[in-house]
Amino acid sequence: MSEACKITVERRNDVAILFTDGYINNQGGEEIARQAYAQLDAGARALILDLEKTRIVNSIGISILIEVLERVMDRKGVLAFCRLTPTIDKTFRIMGLAQYAAIYPSLDEALKAVAAAPRGEAARNP
Repeated sequence: MSEACKITVERRNDVAILFTDGYINNQGGEEIARQAYAQLDAGARALILDLEKTRIVNSIGISILIEVLERVMDRKGVLAFCRLTPTIDKTFRIMGLAQYAAIYPSLDEALKAVAAAPRGEAARNP
């Protein structure tokens, strides 16, 4: 798989939404991390990764997402995922990502939960 992962960022106050489009491997994961860290440095309190247009995340991509999660937690921020395929959802839950970052079926639900989450606390899984 060589499909490049494109990242689009939308900012809503102190929440940064990263929309992914493509395969999250080492290159896609590194681009997500670069964009996420830039948003955190610019004052984002929370990150939402919208994976609606991502069908595959490999093990290296997951390890990079875990690094992003650790950075968010170090800064007492909040990370959430939304619109995952059933396979990615199951993988994230098995890997333990759902213990520290909530997973939502829609972007609206993720935005509401992240807005309500106290700083430094994970948004609650539905």
